Amino acid sequence: MPPHGGRRPGAGRKPGAEPSKTLRVPASRVEAVRAFLRTPPDAAPVEPRFRSWGMVEYLGEPTRESPLALPLFAARVPAGFPSPAEDYAQGRLDLNDYLVEHEAATFYVRVKGQSMVGAGILDGDVIAVDRALEPRHGDIVLAVIDGELTVKELHREGGVVRLLPRNPDFPPIEPRPGQELTIWGVVKGVVRKLR
Repeated sequence: MPPHGGRRPGAGRKPGAEPSKTLRVPASRVEAVRAFLRTPPDAAPVEPRFRSWGMVEYLGEPTRESPLALPLFAARVPAGFPSPAEDYAQGRLDLNDYLVEHEAATFYVRVKGQSMVGAGILDGDVIAVDRALEPRHGDIVLAVIDGELTVKELHREGGVVRLLPRNPDFPPIEPRPGQELTIWGVVKGVVRKLR
């Protein structure tokens, strides 16, 4: 056997059960991807754990196993309802199909507090949060600051990241040095019950 060079017995990658593929993941999401890969495919979804849920309440992941598509009317209704005699039906709408783009990466939480009323997110509203979307400047996000969850608008300017409330009664959040900030997901939509 030559002292160096050439193929050594047992060297190289071992074949797996299926082919693998290289994937680039944002650094802030590496641990979430590793945790997902460690979970058996048939395991029940596990509720995320944090020191405090702060201003949100976890409601679980959406499921499309039992779709519920209801009639969707094309008419815009300032007050009242379109006449049944008129043919306004546009189709059917399932809220999971409407709000959920990435089913495996989306979950629902209930918002607590008034800091986002200017964005149309009120106390008690349910928001759909998508962890697969890349957060951008101006997105409404679910953020984790030192283990505390909050819903705010992501603001990036000149290398500075801030979390802005949409209510003038609340101060912006600007992470201090040494403070850990993670964007947990992007808010895709809001659901509100009136009664």
